[in-house]
Amino acid sequence: MNILTVTEANKYIKQIFERDATLAAVYVRGEISNFKHHYSGHCYFTLKDSQATMKAVMFKSRAQYLKFIPRDGLKVIAGGHITVFERDGQYQLYIDHLVPEGLGELTLAFEQLKEKLSKEGVFNPERKKALPLLPHSVGIVTSPTGAAIRDIITVSKRRYPGISLILYPVQVQGTEAPAQIAQAIRILNQQGQVDVIIVGRGGGSLEELWAFNEEIVVRAIAASSIPVVAAVGHQTDFTLADFAADRRAATPSQAAELVAPDVKDLCRYLLSLQNRLETAMRIDLKSQRARVEHLLSSRVLRMPYAMLLDKQQMTDQQVQRLEHRFKQIYLNKQHAFQVLAEKLAMLNPLGVLSRGYGIIRTRAGKIVRNTRDVSLGEQVQIVLQQGALTAEIIDIQEEFSGEAKKRNRQ
Repeated sequence: MNILTVTEANKYIKQIFERDATLAAVYVRGEISNFKHHYSGHCYFTLKDSQATMKAVMFKSRAQYLKFIPRDGLKVIAGGHITVFERDGQYQLYIDHLVPEGLGELTLAFEQLKEKLSKEGVFNPERKKALPLLPHSVGIVTSPTGAAIRDIITVSKRRYPGISLILYPVQVQGTEAPAQIAQAIRILNQQGQVDVIIVGRGGGSLEELWAFNEEIVVRAIAASSIPVVAAVGHQTDFTLADFAADRRAATPSQAAELVAPDVKDLCRYLLSLQNRLETAMRIDLKSQRARVEHLLSSRVLRMPYAMLLDKQQMTDQQVQRLEHRFKQIYLNKQHAFQVLAEKLAMLNPLGVLSRGYGIIRTRAGKIVRNTRDVSLGEQVQIVLQQGALTAEIIDIQEEFSGEAKKRNRQ
């Protein structure tokens, strides 16, 4: 009896697997589950169908070339070899090639990246910038030997001979193309010598146009502060660069038409503006002339002195009314003054004295109003209208009749 260790048994089984030609190059169809993208770059997952499962691994050296992102639930066809992982004693599929089943790898990668960037808002219309109406300089990112650059130069110079074209030569397909295209866009933005950028190439297959679907290119276009026109392939070709650009052109020739205005069209437009301006000026001049003629025919300008006479007559009438009113006010005030003066004269003591009355005061200056205010022999002062008298009290009568008063006067 031959007794083997676990290691020896696993190694023997592995040798059996490796000697099998079928297992050395096999393609397995299944659905991805338990997918894990390790930080090392390796991909670990399980392939399954309705009845069985199989462990699978795709190392970084192969996984880095995948155009799409594997995920759980995705049906794929995996190509590689099946062998035993000796440590665990499990067989698994070591994958060299992985493609989506029923849908091309590039098509799936296109849809996945489009969905990702759409969620980030990279393709939002509000991010789009308007193209300049009259660009002085146009930056062109394309191959220096392709048909695209010839078409752009021919159309641009035919439409706008004075326009300046600056070519930044890049590869437009191949592994180095995406990095070159993205760098060209960034450098043109940093230099700031162009008003608009055309990024594109001629037509080709999906694989040949793929550089314009790479995330690095799409993000460079979206981040450009200078308006970008994408002109990739033909009218039926669509790339993610078209969605990120500020304008899409079906062909490089159309891109040139978008950025380079036609001088003939500009001349016709300027001529139409001139005609419209002249027409507007004639209409306005005619309107102003009619207004001046209307003013000249008015009574103010035809008979200015008549207008002055009317105003003068109205002024005279107002002056007369003002004089009459002033005189009336003056008489009223004068009458009121006379009334007040008469009232004041009646209250004035001097007015009483003028009628023959006098004011008797004691030596102390107190006015005598009653016989009890003085005594016999006392001297008093009698104030008259003119001057004053000094008298002595020689008699006091407590009662005074009209007859006695009359006798004293005699």
